[in-house]
Amino acid sequence: MSLYRGKTVALALGGGGARGLAHISVLQALDDMGVRPVAIAGASIGAIIGAAYAAGHTGAELRAHTQAMLQNRIGLARRLLHARARGRKRLLSRVAHPLLFDGERFLQAFWPEGMPERFEDLRIPLQVVATDFRRRVEAVFATGPLRPAVAGSMAIPGIVRAAQSDHGYFVDGGLVNPLPYDHLWGLADIVIAVDVSGNFGVETGKGPPSAFETMIVASQIMMNAISSRMIAERPPDVLIRPEVHQYLALDLFKASRIFTAGDACGDTLRHGLAQAALRLEARSRIV
Repeated sequence: MSLYRGKTVALALGGGGARGLAHISVLQALDDMGVRPVAIAGASIGAIIGAAYAAGHTGAELRAHTQAMLQNRIGLARRLLHARARGRKRLLSRVAHPLLFDGERFLQAFWPEGMPERFEDLRIPLQVVATDFRRRVEAVFATGPLRPAVAGSMAIPGIVRAAQSDHGYFVDGGLVNPLPYDHLWGLADIVIAVDVSGNFGVETGKGPPSAFETMIVASQIMMNAISSRMIAERPPDVLIRPEVHQYLALDLFKASRIFTAGDACGDTLRHGLAQAALRLEARSRIV
């Protein structure tokens, strides 16, 4: 366990599609500071990256892995083809969706090698947030098979097929809890939340949005509203918001700019942790 000024730290990584690559930059900053979270919670892209980090991959390793995949266009195309959803009875439509991916195949193609099969085998305790499609409620996974849980958490409607488990069908965790830091209260002294939903800034596009852009951005708007309300009611101890509002869920080829936006948060992270530690120390003196 790595402490920050004698305080434990927990980390929540939010949903936001490709914007979530900025999470990796934040993980690198924590690594550089020698801070290792005692618990992680993630939704959607935050669950994908959070699981890889909880398995023991460093922020630098995850960045190098991502950059290598995106630089190899032919290899990336093969990975995406492998991740395409195969035919299944009553799969939403009788016509194959050109952009419908299978979450577990996607993880198999894009996760680093050596990922464990179960939550219990992770080096850092992890909670994965998904949406129970049939019950219309939040579902939190912390034990059992890892891949199906993360596949459900990342199942963006219209892009990734709902993940099936013994408990039902699960879709994008960002639909109910895009920034799941509320699951970390009481697990550490300081709770950090990284918000990549883009809930600030104005879109600069011209003309009417396409049907696909409307679908994706509508989901992001909903995530913005949920996370903003959560933060207003009870903010995390440290809130990190990379400037990624101008990117869409599938803007993977803008990774270098998204990484840079995450890199710019390093000073904010250090200052936020320092202020959180001071508040805790002042509180302890009063008690």
